Amino acid sequence: MRIPDSTMEKLLLRSGTVTAEQIDTLKEEGVHSKQSLQELAIQNELINNETLVKAFAEYAQIPYIEVKAHDIPSDVLAKIPERIARQYNAILFQVDADGLCHLAMDDPDDVQAVNFIEKEIGTNTKVYIATHENIITSLEAYRGDVTNELNEVIDIQRSDDTVNEGISDQEVSEDSPIAKTINLLLEYAIRMHASDVHIEPREGHIQVRYRIDGVLKEVNRLPHNVQGALVSRIKILSNLKIDEHRVPQDGRFKIKVAGKQYALRVSTLPIADGEKIVMRILDESNQAVTLESLGYWGQSLVNINAALTEANGMILITGPTGSGKSTSLFSILSILNSPDVNISTVEDPVEYKIIGVNQTQTNAKAGMTFANGLRALLRQDPDIIMIGEIRDTETADLGVQAALTGHLVFSTLHTNDAATCLPRLLDMGIEPFLIASIVRAVVGQRLVRRVRHETRISYKPSDEEAKMMIKMFKLKPDQDFSYIHELEKKAASEGVGGDTPLSTDENGINTLYHNDPNDNTDGAMDGYRGRLGIYEVLRNTIPMQELIVGNATSNQLREQAISEGMATMQTDGLIKVLRGETTLDEVIRVTKE
Repeated sequence: MRIPDSTMEKLLLRSGTVTAEQIDTLKEEGVHSKQSLQELAIQNELINNETLVKAFAEYAQIPYIEVKAHDIPSDVLAKIPERIARQYNAILFQVDADGLCHLAMDDPDDVQAVNFIEKEIGTNTKVYIATHENIITSLEAYRGDVTNELNEVIDIQRSDDTVNEGISDQEVSEDSPIAKTINLLLEYAIRMHASDVHIEPREGHIQVRYRIDGVLKEVNRLPHNVQGALVSRIKILSNLKIDEHRVPQDGRFKIKVAGKQYALRVSTLPIADGEKIVMRILDESNQAVTLESLGYWGQSLVNINAALTEANGMILITGPTGSGKSTSLFSILSILNSPDVNISTVEDPVEYKIIGVNQTQTNAKAGMTFANGLRALLRQDPDIIMIGEIRDTETADLGVQAALTGHLVFSTLHTNDAATCLPRLLDMGIEPFLIASIVRAVVGQRLVRRVRHETRISYKPSDEEAKMMIKMFKLKPDQDFSYIHELEKKAASEGVGGDTPLSTDENGINTLYHNDPNDNTDGAMDGYRGRLGIYEVLRNTIPMQELIVGNATSNQLREQAISEGMATMQTDGLIKVLRGETTLDEVIRVTKE
């Protein structure tokens, strides 16, 4: 939808977020760049597209709608052919008993498009306005069940039981069955919100598994005879050597699904039965989210925000692989990113691209290691440095030197919790007085699956579960639950769990929630959909610095941090269980060590 500059000016002024002076500046910029006021306002983040569409809907007195593709009946969808729906970015989402057709468009001012569609469905039509992104996503409803489509393609290949010795060009071409299989596997993975696709050759078949919300799930089995063509096609897409089967290879390619662009990071590995392929799915249209949206609240949020205001020093994020460290760093760097700050990173690999940030990919073969990359960055006049991971003493030492010379340094470490991170730096040869003086905060984190609010089941915890929770909180059996109750009240006041009623009182825990294992609809798996973080943020206070210089153990550091108000990951997880955001099983699963 294109909004005239005169109308756009009125909408911006009515929004109250843009001044007349800012609009004049945009107009001047538009004269030089030959861009519309609408394009410039969105580019400069003065207004987002959804807010703009809602404002235009109110101004033009056109009803605004957010279409949900899974709620559209198939017979209603079929009234407009897919070709026409995609051509005009329009979707019919409801037909009333009296024949009134409800039509959503991203540009309802397009009279020609409305007239053409009304020839298909009749003139008894009510037109709504929706965002372009919402329309594109909703149009995927025309695809129907990807699983059935995939099975049809697989059945064709299964009928040919010959084993591929040599792979012809025709077998791996754009319109070959194997190419369709890969496209459908990836489309299905993206629809299921998978983070990784595993294609693993077995003795009599090829196993396909998706990692959804951190848990691997088998979704299909392909006939063994397509292995060669399948691997070759993925290697062609990733620009890898198709005749090399003895060594691992890494590549990357991009696809577009439902109007969104996704990057796929490909890794091949020779195993006993052939070559295994793992593809990491990265949504390139992802926007950074706030720390609150990631799951920070209370003292953890206060501690991390305080650390981000420091002029120099080191902030470390710890946790195992797949615990969301990169996502946290992506959001933090996006918060700190501004035109007057030079942010430079060294990463392996570059997963999230941030506009305005100088991101460098390591390349061991070319000699670009974390250490060499960091040395180069220090000559690039940076204000903020992000090191993807501190893996060795050399990188740790350079990071410390960067923090000592006036830079704010972010990095990750593989340790179990925040307190263990500091002795790990000691183990890498960093002097205790240096750790005490440059580390500003350490974040320990895990990811838990988010229980789906619509289908979650409430229950009264058993005595065994109550004892387990007391153990997690390190409370004595004769202590009251006022501490837990106060924490839950604070979390509720900060929006954790939305409008979920309090699960505790001063006498104990009254309500817990568990997932519905039969809920596998609308993107859910076993009653879970999406993930959120559980965190502990250790601030390096003066008492903590004294313990570090005295070579204190990680247990002593943890106890000191707790005495200063730090909520441990287990505590944070338990509060999110009480607020109905996740389940006790999930918290135990990721923090059981």
